[in-house]
Amino acid sequence: MNTFRFNNCATSNQNFDPAQSLKPREIVTFVVRHRVKAGEVEKYEAWLKHIIAVASGREGHLGVDVFRSHSDGLPLFTSVLRFASIEHLQAWISSDERKRLIADAEDLLASDEVLEINNVPEFWFIPEEGNEAPRRWKQAVITFIIILPLSIGIPILWQPVFAHFPWLGGHLQSSVVITLSVVLLVVYLFMPAATRLFAGWLKSV
Repeated sequence: MNTFRFNNCATSNQNFDPAQSLKPREIVTFVVRHRVKAGEVEKYEAWLKHIIAVASGREGHLGVDVFRSHSDGLPLFTSVLRFASIEHLQAWISSDERKRLIADAEDLLASDEVLEINNVPEFWFIPEEGNEAPRRWKQAVITFIIILPLSIGIPILWQPVFAHFPWLGGHLQSSVVITLSVVLLVVYLFMPAATRLFAGWLKSV
């Protein structure tokens, strides 16, 4: 039996409706925690690679990060998937495809999977199982450290392109290009790396 957690509250997936907790068009993150049996990591890694490829093809899927750690002496895999809306997430959770894939992995897991749904401001700072999320001021510091140099450097890097293509250098067009560049770099590259690099500091009191 799966367990859903939302805002630090656990509830059975038979009674949980994420649509009641989030706005219909709010970007959401879907956190999946799997404790893997000893000796089954290689098989689980192959299974994980496959289900990630399948999920990536779903409408509204925005990306996934996988964090590897340990829980009670066993390998713990935490997968953080991002979806464009709660409707897209619901479609994936309730799909026959996901149910079949999860059934294929049951023999590899040491315990039931734990599922969490979070709104977008928290998705970079998903706490490990049983722990609280990092303090908000620490989240703000990491976010500031990442975004400040990008907001300064990205416009400079784009200037030669804008000079060569004046139509792209207009206020609206350049703003879109620069903002999109910053967002993509933060979401897919720098923020995941920063949260891993500063993991110890984020966990400390």
